[in-house]
Amino acid sequence: MGRDMIDQAVIYIDGKFYSKDEAKISVYEHGFLYGDGVFEGIRVYGGRAFMLDEHVSRLYESAHSIDLEIPVSEEKMRTIVLETIKRQGSADSYVRLIVTRGVGNLGLDPRSCKKGPSIIAIVESLKPLYDKPVRAIVPSVRRNAITALNPQIKSLNYLNNILAKIEATKAGADEAIMLDQRGFVSEGTGENIFILKDGKLVTPPSSSSVLVGVTRNLVLKLAKEEGIPTEERDLTVHDIYNADEAFLTGTAAEVAPIAELDGRKIGGGRLGPVTERLRRRFREFIKRNGTSP
Repeated sequence: MGRDMIDQAVIYIDGKFYSKDEAKISVYEHGFLYGDGVFEGIRVYGGRAFMLDEHVSRLYESAHSIDLEIPVSEEKMRTIVLETIKRQGSADSYVRLIVTRGVGNLGLDPRSCKKGPSIIAIVESLKPLYDKPVRAIVPSVRRNAITALNPQIKSLNYLNNILAKIEATKAGADEAIMLDQRGFVSEGTGENIFILKDGKLVTPPSSSSVLVGVTRNLVLKLAKEEGIPTEERDLTVHDIYNADEAFLTGTAAEVAPIAELDGRKIGGGRLGPVTERLRRRFREFIKRNGTSP
């Protein structure tokens, strides 16, 4: 199980396009040296970029929060993404859009990055992240505290999440459901989490060290349209163990059911009816929406 990328890729770096083998950055790039930068993941369905405006807007918000001034307008950034998608040519693909602090010296001071930020867009073909219900664990690694590095900033430093993913892999699980510093449920290593209990759909609030996902927000909207009550509140691991249904949402994961957590089956360990209903609505929404190159 996992994301299966195909070798065909097109990479944009600061005004030029490269193949996967040709694309290179400097070892003095502060995005590489220190994780000093921001990124977004964007899906392409049928050749159209999905929720492009929302992703680009969040990219600029993340950059502003780390005092990184992106040297092009949001409109130009959308044009860069769409042109890279067009050159890659796959009907269904994944875009990794990155803005780094730029090339500097070995010191931490961003002022050494004299040439300014770099813009990178990677587009390559993508298969679904999860092809069957997810088996998850609660790792020992906690989600970053808001007071340390606010998870609303989608930065290039994902070591916190990577450590949790490693723990899940070593335990033979597909994913890790991380807790915040208080011990409440936060999110997966790259996805938001929802549970269904007694007919109500519940997801942790942003105060639980959650990155408020684009797919998360869309699912909340679709649920309300379906007449499903929704709530954002603190959740405990006990709540997930005893949920009627649970699922993950994310750009790569889409709407992925959780079969079990820490060996406890959730909702019989299979795709639940409400999850299936929302996943169907999500896929219908995809067909009607997207930005063409």
